[in-house]
Amino acid sequence: MGKRSNFPQNAAQKGRGFYPTPEHAVQALLPHLEPETRFDEPCAGDAALVDFLQDLGHWCEGFSDIEPTVPDMTSISAFDLTECAGEMFITNPPWPTRGQKGYPTVDMALHLSSIAPTWFLLSSDFAHNIYFSRLADRCAKIVSVGRVKWFDGEGSTPGKDNAAWYLFDQDYPGQTRFFGRAYNGGA
Repeated sequence: MGKRSNFPQNAAQKGRGFYPTPEHAVQALLPHLEPETRFDEPCAGDAALVDFLQDLGHWCEGFSDIEPTVPDMTSISAFDLTECAGEMFITNPPWPTRGQKGYPTVDMALHLSSIAPTWFLLSSDFAHNIYFSRLADRCAKIVSVGRVKWFDGEGSTPGKDNAAWYLFDQDYPGQTRFFGRAYNGGA
């Protein structure tokens, strides 16, 4: 997930860059969702993001992944989706592959946001790369998350990269709005 990650490969990752979405990364997104938001999750992984959002009263209308890991998950690439059953997509997608000019992330954001508004959890410095220019005109919001601890358990350490939620919408007519982290007394 992170550009400086040196996490040992584990069975959950399956060699495809799978990093389960931790609950604390979802908290920053919540103030930007209407109550009972209906959404699709196109890179659902282990469905952790779906579970967190549904536990908070939102409704997953469809979830899929290229390698389903839970029952009832549809097997399809996000690039092959042609509709969104919910109001929007919300996902923790694969991050850009080093040396690939933003691929697959930029192309996936362009594709999904041409179907419906799309929230992506990405590195906070994603917007500072030249490939972001392909998406800048449809980036409505950037919501800071801070450091993300991707794996829990014995020997795990805090994340090395700050993350942010990005809202991409092909019909967005304005400038990107940035939402920083709330001050919590120095923690």
